[in-house]
Amino acid sequence: MRGFVLAGTASGVGKTVASLVVMTALQEAGYSVQPAKAGPDFIDPSHHAEVAGKPSRTLDVWMEGPYGVRRNYARGTGDIAVIEGVMGLYDGDASSTAMVAEILDLPVVLVVDAKAGMESVAATALGFQSYAKRAGREIEVAGILAQRAHGGRHERGIREALPEELTYFGRVPPSEDLAVPDRHLGLHMGEEAPLPREQLRDAAGHIRTERLVETAREPVSAPGVTSPPETDSCIAVARDQAFSFFYPATMERLGAGATVEPFSPVAGDPVPDCDGIYLPGGYPERFAGELATSESLPEIRRRAESGTPILGECGGLMALSRSLKTTDGETYRMAGVLPAEIEMTERYQALDHVELRADRRTVTADPGDRVRGHEFHYSTASLDADATLAFEMERGDGMANGRDGLTEYATLGTYAHLHPESGAFDRFLDRVGAE
Repeated sequence: MRGFVLAGTASGVGKTVASLVVMTALQEAGYSVQPAKAGPDFIDPSHHAEVAGKPSRTLDVWMEGPYGVRRNYARGTGDIAVIEGVMGLYDGDASSTAMVAEILDLPVVLVVDAKAGMESVAATALGFQSYAKRAGREIEVAGILAQRAHGGRHERGIREALPEELTYFGRVPPSEDLAVPDRHLGLHMGEEAPLPREQLRDAAGHIRTERLVETAREPVSAPGVTSPPETDSCIAVARDQAFSFFYPATMERLGAGATVEPFSPVAGDPVPDCDGIYLPGGYPERFAGELATSESLPEIRRRAESGTPILGECGGLMALSRSLKTTDGETYRMAGVLPAEIEMTERYQALDHVELRADRRTVTADPGDRVRGHEFHYSTASLDADATLAFEMERGDGMANGRDGLTEYATLGTYAHLHPESGAFDRFLDRVGAE
């Protein structure tokens, strides 16, 4: 499957909108699109999925390693892969957009904010292309996509200023309709606030689709990976508006080794008859009232007390705790499995790639194992004095005192979101299958 990377000059230049417009243009031309996102993200991919009609692949060098990035790309389906970058092209010490493009050997289309520039747009693009050579990066900056660019004289000025080696791939016109509302963890999810399809189609008419198709190329391939342990087990997975932060690769890995049964704690669904429970991250604070009265949480507590392996990541950790205090000062009862009280804050408390080293056995690791993921949360956890934390933070902040992984019974709650390439979900399948 051929592909290319849409990279920004910086955060906030409109990469997500540009990616959705490009995906729409390719679809309008009859191509099947596989969306992907460089770096750890759950929100932008949800918008990709709304437009492309399929899950967006997460490509992160820190969490997956070079081979993992290539394997995850190869699991996609379609004619053309469109990879949205993270931050600016070269930004990020653990996994930048440039690293992903280099590992896959895919061309880069630079998204440049052209709102207040013409020749300067070309100068900016030329600088990004030259920097790749000076920094010894094996990436090709093939050309630009002008974001917030008008037609007529504005567009001509940009095109005429571009040197011959940089292709003009089109523009995204300025439009108030092409904006995604945001909140504390970033943009609204795609299913909550999808961009209007008509406006996306209108903007797509300004994309030079065939030039993008001609530029796209096949990536470097990677060796395969062993299959996860197959079990006759069932894993119940929380799936609703409060628990929506999960990687498609995680669901694929769990589904390859067990039967996956979704349920909605917000709706108060009965917990499926299962051998393990996975509560991914999301926005439990937005549905704290519903969760406090949900019949699902008391049942999760009973399952935990009986020894069922349970994993809660970030939002899942919050739901497994005793209480959740929102920013309006209201406190809500949660499942009460883990000895912690959670309080939401106005400012983020951690944002980084993480590496955790286990010093005891958990549902995701054996002693000495290292797992990688990322953390991004707007809450703090107050723990009981005798609370047990299973991981030392080799990188990242964690939950308290440089540690993460609150344990009780066979339940683990972490602020870290883990990726299956770390082996954590294979360990989870092991634990579930052993019960």
